[in-house]
Amino acid sequence: MSVSLNTTRLKECRERLGITKMEAAKRMQLSQPGYLRYESGTRAPSFQTLTVIARVLNTSVEYLTDQSDDPYPVSYTISEAEDPALFELVSICRNSDEDMLKRLLSYAERLSR
Repeated sequence: MSVSLNTTRLKECRERLGITKMEAAKRMQLSQPGYLRYESGTRAPSFQTLTVIARVLNTSVEYLTDQSDDPYPVSYTISEAEDPALFELVSICRNSDEDMLKRLLSYAERLSR
C-alpha cells in the first residue's frame, strides 16, 4: 500500500536538517535514485518506508501526508540495540512517579543549555 506524500514538506524537512538528498538517502538506507523519486513525486513510498522517512527527518507521517500541519513528531521509537543509553533512560522514566519525572526533566533541560 502506498500513501500520498507531500513532496514540498519532504524537501522542507530535509533542508531543515541541513542535509543533502544523498545524505538523506543514506540515513534512510535507500538508494539515492529511490529517494529522489520520492522527493520528486514520481513514486509514492509504502507506509513502512514513509515511517522510516519521518523518523529520519524528525517529523511525523501525518505531517508528510498532509494529515497534520504540525511538523513535530507525535511519537518516537527507541531501539535498545540502536541507542541503549536512551532506551535505559526511557525505561527509568516509565517506572518513575510524576515528581521524579519533573525532576528528571528539569535536570535534562539544565544540561541541554
